[in-house]
Amino acid sequence: MPVATVRGVAIHYQIVGEKGPWVSLSPGGRRALEVVRSLGERIAQAGYRVLLHDRRNCGASDVIIDGDESEYDIWADDLHALMTQLGALPAYVGGASSGCRMAILFALRHPQSARGLLLWRATGGRVAAEHLARQYYTDYIELAQRGGMAAVCESEHFRERIAARPENRARLTAMGPQRFIAVMSHWREYFIAGADQPVIGASDDELRSIRVPTCIASGNDHIHPRRASETLSRLIPRAEVRDIMPPGPDLDEIPFAEWDRREGELAAVFLDFLKRADALG
Repeated sequence: MPVATVRGVAIHYQIVGEKGPWVSLSPGGRRALEVVRSLGERIAQAGYRVLLHDRRNCGASDVIIDGDESEYDIWADDLHALMTQLGALPAYVGGASSGCRMAILFALRHPQSARGLLLWRATGGRVAAEHLARQYYTDYIELAQRGGMAAVCESEHFRERIAARPENRARLTAMGPQRFIAVMSHWREYFIAGADQPVIGASDDELRSIRVPTCIASGNDHIHPRRASETLSRLIPRAEVRDIMPPGPDLDEIPFAEWDRREGELAAVFLDFLKRADALG
């Protein structure tokens, strides 16, 4: 798959489909593009061009632990730059969980470039913010404090990033533990600050400012509570919300497999929305 240099960062990406309106899909967490490939293929088969990419610090893209803004702000700007480079704007932008946060920030930071939003498993609430802040940031901060960058490189996530792109080891090692800890702490502060927002990363007023049609498939666990999706649908003026999953399990049992089994239903919801949005121009 191709790699593009975007804002000085090597971004691994794939385009599925050869013609039609552009759609971008991104997975949750720091998971790789493979997670949404099948969904992207379903949407492409209906006449869309689907961009999948590994965000920085994910998949086979560069690991760059740096930046003054939140990690998801940085991801949104990377995606905009990548799609500009590919001539893929305006586009429908979609994502799950962290990909959902990125899609919302894309629409806020680049409103003229978004045709619509496809959101699923929105993240909201203090439980989610504190749990994910530890998972994404605190665990690695503590690793660096105990064992320096060698310990960070041997963690499961960064070991996989190095295996996918070997130059990531030299980049991580060169930055040193103090700089790594400072950046991760800064990103953690952004994340925890979103605990009382309707969804992590965006305020009520910011969500009310989004004017593009938006389709939301509600979450069904404590990290992605249904109320977060319902709140999104109330605040974004042209939003609609759909439930495709029954209530899910507790905090530490996020049901990825169940969502995989409902992928056909999720694709059908999004395709129905896309056809209606296309008809409205």
